[in-house]
Amino acid sequence: MVNIEKMTTQHLVDVIGLSVAQEQQRFVGTIEEILRCINAQIRPHVILVEDKVVGFFLIDTVYAKKLEIIKIKSLGLCSFFISQLHQGKGYAKQAILALPNYLSEAYPNASHLYLTVNCQNAIAKELYLKGGFEDTNNLYHGGPSGPQHIMVRKLALNSEVKH
Repeated sequence: MVNIEKMTTQHLVDVIGLSVAQEQQRFVGTIEEILRCINAQIRPHVILVEDKVVGFFLIDTVYAKKLEIIKIKSLGLCSFFISQLHQGKGYAKQAILALPNYLSEAYPNASHLYLTVNCQNAIAKELYLKGGFEDTNNLYHGGPSGPQHIMVRKLALNSEVKH
């Protein structure tokens, strides 16, 4: 079963060892590039299976400033990936399904979660659709690898989170 946690310094050695296949790097980047994005507004999280780090993502708390269609109280999901050694085991789908409850607790004022997925990355788009995201039918043209679909998923308000 997949667990999600905020990344701590204890996770750093394992996170540095994560990677995606060469053909996926144009969509995600390298872990070194991703880690350079972390700051007070862009926060790292790890995906764990039996206390082993198998994946990673960033939550951008000021994502609404980047894309004009995004609602103010929204978060951005960035650089989501499962390391190539752990792909094909269903961990990505489990993590995507676990995100709404996890983020509603970690960021109780957020109402929506947005992401962009490259138009050429049909596998990732399908994963997000199966995980409850909806395509907004808008494109983001600022990505390094071409246009991206803008997708959204409603988050439960803190009072709606099931414990």
